[in-house]
Amino acid sequence: MTEDNYSLTTEFILIGFTDHPKLKTVLFVVFLTIYLVTMVGNLGLVALILMERRLHTPMYIFLGNLALMDSCCACAITPKMLENFFSKDRMISLYECMAQFYFLCLAETADCFLLAAMAYDRYVAICSPLQYHTLMSKKLCLQMTAGAYIAGNLHSMIHIVFLFRLTFCRSHQINHFFCDVLPLFKLSCVDPYINELLIFIFSASILVFSIIIVIISYLCILFMIFRMKSKEGRGRALSTCASHFLSVSMFYGSLLFVYIRPNSVKEEDKDKPVAIFYTLVIPLLNPFIYSLRNKEVINANFKNSYLS
Repeated sequence: MTEDNYSLTTEFILIGFTDHPKLKTVLFVVFLTIYLVTMVGNLGLVALILMERRLHTPMYIFLGNLALMDSCCACAITPKMLENFFSKDRMISLYECMAQFYFLCLAETADCFLLAAMAYDRYVAICSPLQYHTLMSKKLCLQMTAGAYIAGNLHSMIHIVFLFRLTFCRSHQINHFFCDVLPLFKLSCVDPYINELLIFIFSASILVFSIIIVIISYLCILFMIFRMKSKEGRGRALSTCASHFLSVSMFYGSLLFVYIRPNSVKEEDKDKPVAIFYTLVIPLLNPFIYSLRNKEVINANFKNSYLS
């Protein structure tokens, strides 16, 4: 093999969405708006929870950290994507690529465990309200939150370490709008089977574990709701969980589609719309889903607005 045929790649081109100039401008404005609203919504929710003592409860601690991780996800993906709309080369180095994937993987993994923790919190609040402060103490809440961050960091580091076993000597074009590992594996001149196996094992384990917790929690909640005689009580309980269940369904569904389905490495064009959903749309919607459906958040927001 000649040196020309085996030149190693350390920089990549992110293909993105389109090369049409007018469409690029429209997409830039749309995604810039999504990014700004996402950051204001999530960081505003974090600030509100920090400032309002009434919101210093397990449910809002989980919610605040979920909003923080959604901000991390948006910051990992969107700035580079916006830059590439008007960049001539659309280049990203291998180390930038690893950093982007690290923070994305950290955010998505932590979100999985935080959403599972929130489901358990709602189960305890609805099914065992008299024992809530015993079963869901602040100490346990902080331990669960710390565990989500530790798991996110470990999961990210495992994949980053194993990326170093790969060398890239094929095409330097990544058919995506961010540096995800699945399209990156296609560019490797070393068999990425081990990396693909690790992605499947860890992603499946994390998703299945957290989804089981969510399903069991909600089955218990639904069983308790059906036993309630008061229609008002049923409505209040369903309203408490509706926003959480909506967020969980969108988030887990999109991740399962991308990382767990068969032949996920070979179907990049189908992955792009779904990736937009779990990297951009869901972080945008989460603060509105929780804020608009939660009276305590709305009341705290009105109170702070009035005092200011």
